[in-house]
Amino acid sequence: MTSKASSYETLLSVDVSKDTKKKGKFNYLSWAHALHLLQREYPDATWETKRFDGLPYLKTELGFFVEVSVTIECRELSQLHPVLDNRNQPIAKPTSFQINTSIQRCLAKAIALHGLGLCVFAGEDLVYLDALEPEAISGVGEIKELAYKCEITERVLLEKMQSREPEIKFIAHASTELKQAVIKWLKETLQQKEQVND
Repeated sequence: MTSKASSYETLLSVDVSKDTKKKGKFNYLSWAHALHLLQREYPDATWETKRFDGLPYLKTELGFFVEVSVTIECRELSQLHPVLDNRNQPIAKPTSFQINTSIQRCLAKAIALHGLGLCVFAGEDLVYLDALEPEAISGVGEIKELAYKCEITERVLLEKMQSREPEIKFIAHASTELKQAVIKWLKETLQQKEQVND
């Protein structure tokens, strides 16, 4: 008897490649396509724009933020997203249109937390690598790809690496030796995971 795939596995397997577009340095999945694909797989899924004192945004000294949660099969996941301009810079005094646009982007990312289109956002956090030296970048892509396959979040991975090199803030800041050790560990973890699934 085969077990039913989890909602995460089901949504992760949905091909979104024909619905993505390039926008600047990033691949982009529109909220409308993400929502359509989600509803096709899980018509009972719900989403909610979170309110802050009755407003659909949070104003802080760091900028404006919006939050959207998506619930699939009783599992609610929430995404907090800054209100950004078309260059991905914070907007000091956003208009209602800019807040609405950020809510829509946040919805697409909240859907991705459940697996749908997650691959589109992988690497979005790597833009800062353009400014780093080649030796710093070496191994980062492989580490992130292996961690993704092992279902290990970047935060958990970074915390593990910080236990050996507490001063690092990003994976790219780790020493070459540590990155090589992490790659070896992730490969072993993935191999064990594949053996269990066989």
